[in-house]
Amino acid sequence: MSQSLTHLDAQGHAAMVDVGEKQITSREAIAQGEVQMLPATLAAIRDGNVPKGDVLAAARIAGILAAKKTPDLIPLCHTLLLTKAAVDFAIDEAGSRVVITATVRCNGKTGVEMEALTAVSVAALTIYDMAKALEKTMTIGDIRLLGKRGGKSGDWTREGGE
Repeated sequence: MSQSLTHLDAQGHAAMVDVGEKQITSREAIAQGEVQMLPATLAAIRDGNVPKGDVLAAARIAGILAAKKTPDLIPLCHTLLLTKAAVDFAIDEAGSRVVITATVRCNGKTGVEMEALTAVSVAALTIYDMAKALEKTMTIGDIRLLGKRGGKSGDWTREGGE
């Protein structure tokens, strides 16, 4: 199936997609990622014993701010009026990791997938920054879109869920 590249103009130069004629619809995206670490580091984060302070509180605020600042970071993203940006964490003792989930919503002409992915990414980087004095071998990974709702292309959910 041949599909034209939406972020290139007729000359092949990078261009922001013109969404002026699109309808405003309710949009949502959910993204997830993780920070893998040693059990002792995970315990320190869980118990609030990290020298820099409350790691997850800082990462939550950083992720929400990142969602709002996505067009400042990703060159061809549109500025959107977000109606929700939430970042949640799950402590996975068995996997020795913090699982990060971001949910972003707006009523707009384009989706919020990049905002959700950016929120997860910056939250993960903040966890690393806040806890790096305890462990430098933490690994950030598995950042992915779990699903999106709304827009011309409709709803989409990753096969297998999480």
